[in-house]
Amino acid sequence: MKYIPVIGLEIHTELKTESKMFCACANNPDEKSPNTNICPICMGHPGTLPTINKKAVEAVLRLGIAIGGAISRKSHFDRKSYFYPDLPKGYQISQYDAPFVEGGVLEGVKIKRIHLEEDVASSKHSDGKEENYTFVDFNRAGVPLMELVTEPDIKDGEQALRFGKELQRIMRCLNISDADMEKGQMRVEVNISLMKEKDKEWGTKVEIKNLNSFRAVAGSIDYEIKRQSELLDSGEKVIQETRGWNDQKGTTVSQRTKESAHDYRYFPEPDLPELTFTEEYLKSLKASLPELPEEKRKRFSEEFNLSQHQIDDLLDDQHGAIYFEEAVSELKEKIESANIQLLFNYLTSDLRGIAKTRGKDMREINIPPEHFAHLIFLIQNGTLSSRIAKDLLLKMEETGSDPETLIKEGGIQFMGDEESLIPIVQEIIEKNEKAVADYKKGKGSSIAFLVGQAMGKTKGQADPEKLRELFKQELGKI
Repeated sequence: MKYIPVIGLEIHTELKTESKMFCACANNPDEKSPNTNICPICMGHPGTLPTINKKAVEAVLRLGIAIGGAISRKSHFDRKSYFYPDLPKGYQISQYDAPFVEGGVLEGVKIKRIHLEEDVASSKHSDGKEENYTFVDFNRAGVPLMELVTEPDIKDGEQALRFGKELQRIMRCLNISDADMEKGQMRVEVNISLMKEKDKEWGTKVEIKNLNSFRAVAGSIDYEIKRQSELLDSGEKVIQETRGWNDQKGTTVSQRTKESAHDYRYFPEPDLPELTFTEEYLKSLKASLPELPEEKRKRFSEEFNLSQHQIDDLLDDQHGAIYFEEAVSELKEKIESANIQLLFNYLTSDLRGIAKTRGKDMREINIPPEHFAHLIFLIQNGTLSSRIAKDLLLKMEETGSDPETLIKEGGIQFMGDEESLIPIVQEIIEKNEKAVADYKKGKGSSIAFLVGQAMGKTKGQADPEKLRELFKQELGKI
């Protein structure tokens, strides 16, 4: 029998603000010392009063505007009561019937709502080898947490992956969150059921939690579609339960059955005022929006002639995209027919590789865009070979110097003219009779050996492509 997947996502994202949601404690996801950024308010001490973080509210509203959602002109916070060891107050300040944003569309998926709440603390469990215990770190308690809920419009894992990645790009573009899934700043839950094509009745819903990568989101959805289809085809029932994802096995695993919905006893938070947003205020937020990913895609395609895959590669690294634009601008000032593809290739492979090796992002790289552009200019005009340029990049990052200075200090001289290279080529041919004979017998790899010998002779200062051309020329005379 054929089934139609009914899939919705719940995405929690920690917002990037200086302080927590309802107190002045630092919101620092990189804090390593437990229970450092805490106070009586976020610890839930009796008699304390919360205050609303304006920047966190604005972050949610700006995202809502960016995806075409409807902003509630009046809204309020609610108390969501439940007990959990890492919930200090015994309730969470959240939103129930008046979310800040309703509606909107992204990647063909309709948004149901976006609301704002406070995050809970984090539990640290022992390995259980000697004794069992759990510590609670309250540094995360009270951090602004945005929850986005989609309509059940998603049909497969690939669509969910595209949606999640585009949402991540928009949030980074708006600078409201780094949305780093590996650090737990963006957490995805999947709700999935299968509907029989004939009767159009929704099936039993299964929740998949603790997904820490988009690959896991896509993989868990596709696996669950297969698992539930096989159960239904064999006459069995799908159990309403919460499942997790086993990344090593590529399967979902049962965690607990869900017998009934929780009664959270929602009621308006009595210690916080109702929020009203004027038309002028919302217009000012809309005017503050930067160029969004879809707009940037169109411009990058038209201005730089990049493929969609290349553009998405840049959009996934917001700081890299800014660096790219600045470097292109510098290169265009140096040469009219700037080789943008060459610059893109060096940035996304060599430069990004250096940054990753040294634990940096593109904001922290010790090579200003103008220095990087000058290196690309020297490669494009034939002053530097690729081999020399790669070595030079490393020295540029180590010293912060421009390429011209390092070339002069290192006595680097690119050998690209035939007059200086032919004698070297002829000498290598004379000293490597076996490689020459192998080449004559049709062994193509022999020429790579000869080029390697010549590169060693010139200390890497020759153009390998030019050497290959000259070796073929000289060998053809023998």
